[in-house]
Amino acid sequence: MLLAADAPAAPAPAVPGLSDLLTGWGLTTSGEIATSYYHSNGYPGSTWRAFDEDHDTFQLDEAGLQIGYQPKSGVGGYVDVIAGTDAQILNEAEGGSGSSVDVRQAYLQYATGPLTLIAGKYVTLAGAEVINPALNTNFSRSLLFQVLEPLDHVGFRATFAATDTLSLIAGVNNGWNTMDTNFGSKTGEFGATWAPNKMFSFASSVYYGKVADGVDKSLIDFVGTYNVTSQLTLILNADFYQLSGENAGGVHANGVAGYVNYAFNDTMRISVRGEYVDLRGIGHTTEGTVTFGYSPVKNLEFRGELRYDAISNGAFNNGVSYTRSLGNEEAEIGPTFADNNTEFAIQAVYKFSLP
Repeated sequence: MLLAADAPAAPAPAVPGLSDLLTGWGLTTSGEIATSYYHSNGYPGSTWRAFDEDHDTFQLDEAGLQIGYQPKSGVGGYVDVIAGTDAQILNEAEGGSGSSVDVRQAYLQYATGPLTLIAGKYVTLAGAEVINPALNTNFSRSLLFQVLEPLDHVGFRATFAATDTLSLIAGVNNGWNTMDTNFGSKTGEFGATWAPNKMFSFASSVYYGKVADGVDKSLIDFVGTYNVTSQLTLILNADFYQLSGENAGGVHANGVAGYVNYAFNDTMRISVRGEYVDLRGIGHTTEGTVTFGYSPVKNLEFRGELRYDAISNGAFNNGVSYTRSLGNEEAEIGPTFADNNTEFAIQAVYKFSLP
């Protein structure tokens, strides 16, 4: 006869894992690590390249960690910290000392119904590409990303979900890639995203405001995405950029970039990018990039990329300096400049998210 004392012991309660704890707290956590090596036949320079401006170098592109508490209603926040070369160049673009650690985003959030408000530092609305390398399909960034578009802003942004497919965005910030300003005028941002179905999506944004004494900067940006099939995606990005004001010099620039992304299967893909940028009165430049991606396991991708740039005014520094005899003295000549630049790169990108 089975007695009560002989009953099997109850199993010990399961110890909650990290994912369970984060879910219970309402937190989301994600991150990425990207490292690369690239070679080019010169120094493209910071004017034309975003985060790959040197050559023949190994680098830690980025190690990033994002933590968010973003309830559908009420107060929340989001923090995004990165380290590596991307952080160093982003810090310099923001007027900092070039530290290898940077806060890419950090903002408070308040959501109520269809309205979401954020205040702090956040990335731009413009462009088809972003700072986070894990979210791009190419290793290198486009000319539009580097030459015509802002990176981040500090200010206030409101997003209103007008319908299930249409969102309207408006905000005020200090300007382009700057933590603070010493003048009263600010930059306004206006945007809209529309995704009528799973096949098409459209995004447009406008920036206008004072960025220096006597200098106003404006940008109209458009991004259209066409998901032809589950394997093939086409993207078009167009920019219209202008500097105006008494100290601006009347700079106008227009550019367009097209992307063809095709997934052969779950592990292999190819991304082709072509673009043209016309800098009025300065010259024009074109660029073509082919990137192959291979994912041997989930969340890890190896990328191989070949890129070619051509510019009308020979502005690519080819890094060549030499000495020449002038009478009884030696004089340094160079560096010389070229009208084209070729780059080959390999990159490994790992990303994760919890829960």
